[in-house]
Amino acid sequence: MRNSFKTPLVVEVMPSGKRFKLHFSFIYIWKYKRIKVKVVVPAGFETDFASIPQPFHWFISKLGRYNKAAVIHDFIYQQGHSISRKMADQCFRDGMVDLGVDKWKRTLMYWGVRFGGWMAWRKR
Repeated sequence: MRNSFKTPLVVEVMPSGKRFKLHFSFIYIWKYKRIKVKVVVPAGFETDFASIPQPFHWFISKLGRYNKAAVIHDFIYQQGHSISRKMADQCFRDGMVDLGVDKWKRTLMYWGVRFGGWMAWRKR
């Protein structure tokens, strides 16, 4: 079994211009070791896509080929899905692989969430 994004990602830009609301539920099937995880992000969920700190926007944009993986990652972090933070970050990396994100970029973004994601994880 391969990982798979099962539905299109359809969003509305919120008035702030910094957040986006899903119009329809969004589904990702992820295989972690021997476990099959179905992540269903409900319609109405709000995301900021990739949470790139402002000083790094010149290098990596908040929006890109990794948008779908970022939505899944945001949902898991915000909703406390029944998986660990480490698994959530691995799901993000695997999603970026599935989306064809360049290896250097997905590696950098993965390590960014591994080092800096604990703050967002604690807020949930």
